[in-house]
Amino acid sequence: MSRSKEKKHSNLLIDLQLFLAVGALFGGSFLIIDPSGELMDMPLSLIEQSWFSNYFIPGLFLVTLFGVMPLIIAWGLYKQWAWSSAEKCNLFANMHWSWTFTVYSGIALILWITIQVLIIDRFIVIHFIYLALGIIIIAVAMLPGVQKMYKVSLNEGREGR
Repeated sequence: MSRSKEKKHSNLLIDLQLFLAVGALFGGSFLIIDPSGELMDMPLSLIEQSWFSNYFIPGLFLVTLFGVMPLIIAWGLYKQWAWSSAEKCNLFANMHWSWTFTVYSGIALILWITIQVLIIDRFIVIHFIYLALGIIIIAVAMLPGVQKMYKVSLNEGREGR
């Protein structure tokens, strides 16, 4: 694969993380501002089978896990900077932490949507979009050229990145 194609796929991965972040920051913020869900036309009856009495905690979860983290991941993918705290959670020693966290974000998104569908007992268009986004994030991360861009030498050491 050519270097320009690898860079395009890497940029796509960054864009996917940014798309996830923007959607979660807006949606989560609305749920935090109005935990009743009325601002987003989401009745509390949707979550009556969950652990939550309102949308504040799910909104906070959205903002942090799917809003702030993807911004950090996107910046990590772009700059490939060292982050020793993230390295402690990196299950792939030969990959940059941002690549690994990209895979984590895709898996977390798929789990989040699956749990949401099970709780509200409905599958709507937005679920399909974000479920597809999670799958696409993982698929793009798994492209050989993308993996090559984020592979690190084990001789460098995990702290030496």
